[in-house]
Amino acid sequence: MQETTFRQRLAGVLILLGLIAQILGFTGWVPTAHMVSYLLWLAVVLLWRDIPKRSRIQAGVLMGLGLLMLLVARFGYNAYVDWPAMLQGNAFVAAMLVGVSFISLVGKQQGRKKAPGKRLTGSGGILRTWLGVHFLGTILNMSTIIMVGDRLARSGPLSIPQYLALNRGLSSAATWSPFFASMGVVIALAPGMEYSYVALFGLPLALASGLLTTLELGRRFDLSEVYGFSLAPRSLLMPAIMALLVMVFHFWLTPELSIVGIITFLIPTVALLYNLRDGPRYTLRRIHQHTTNRLPAMRGEISLFLAAGLLTLGLSTLVAAVAGSEWTLFESFGAPQGMASFIGIVLSALAGLHPIIGVSVLASMVSLQGGEHTLFAFVGLCSWAVGTSVGPLSGINLTLQGRYGISGYRMMKNNLFYAAIMSLLTLGSIAAMSYLVT
Repeated sequence: MQETTFRQRLAGVLILLGLIAQILGFTGWVPTAHMVSYLLWLAVVLLWRDIPKRSRIQAGVLMGLGLLMLLVARFGYNAYVDWPAMLQGNAFVAAMLVGVSFISLVGKQQGRKKAPGKRLTGSGGILRTWLGVHFLGTILNMSTIIMVGDRLARSGPLSIPQYLALNRGLSSAATWSPFFASMGVVIALAPGMEYSYVALFGLPLALASGLLTTLELGRRFDLSEVYGFSLAPRSLLMPAIMALLVMVFHFWLTPELSIVGIITFLIPTVALLYNLRDGPRYTLRRIHQHTTNRLPAMRGEISLFLAAGLLTLGLSTLVAAVAGSEWTLFESFGAPQGMASFIGIVLSALAGLHPIIGVSVLASMVSLQGGEHTLFAFVGLCSWAVGTSVGPLSGINLTLQGRYGISGYRMMKNNLFYAAIMSLLTLGSIAAMSYLVT
């Protein structure tokens, strides 16, 4: 294991403290949002020189643009900016990723032991990867990328088809999963939506994604040496147990917490209890190793997420300052407006903006009535699904880039055809839903 410097170990401790502060914030005893963001940003500052050059440039540009837009909004349009809170964007997601990293402490240290079960290659392997990521991801959200990706990486560096299966398997869950982050956003923006219609159209779109991914990657790549995710019970055991625990906490124990919040504290807790079987000294040693070695190595993921959060805050603040609150984009929200909105949000994702920005900005510029809530929610969910698959700065692609080193723009280029086909299918679904609900 590579020796870390005092600076890197200190940054690892700060990251761990940020996670602890986030978990303490869930109790409601003390507000910790500022503390979480400050600790994580300070760790990024300490680790800045260690971040790969490409990621460092990208993060620096995002930070600069976000800060510039905040300054323009404040001094150009006299908008209110909560400066002490300006660093909070995506801090909760970064904390979740830190919490998910503790899954590596569940099990003995076994190096790069191959995954159990039959190792299937070819299109069947791609389909298994898509299925595993998709259906586990409907509950575990972005943590599934890490759990499945790390298991695939035991057989060697990930290949482009594996990256694409991970990306599309998770992003397509946004079209229908009631537990996905996208659903929480659209429910808040369109509270009158009817989930039954969303699932009726969204689930077939997700299945089309799996079929398209399997056929397209089989045609474009030689998959004879590309291994898929094993669906053997032993491979699925840990993700399935975690999914079950998440549901228990979500529905019964902590229903006031979001899925992201539950995952943030649940995985470290399970890892801690698992290691305590071998005694407190052994547990402390593993946590110390994780804090001083693994957490500093997350510098790429953490820096990109925090920088993207600052950009999101800057853009949303500037747009709100420029557009104001009186102007509306559409007089009504039907099929033509839904299609135009979907295309606009996906194009903005191609330009590097997370779909949550487009969906949120759109919601501020429309007035919804009746069934328009359901249509708007569906447009938002599909925009999220397609936009996060192809957007170079989406959470999924930032995670893949920060953890495995694959360029977000390379992912974008490899997903253009997929995004085009899924967009056509989505536009047809928007038209059909509009006929039913508006």
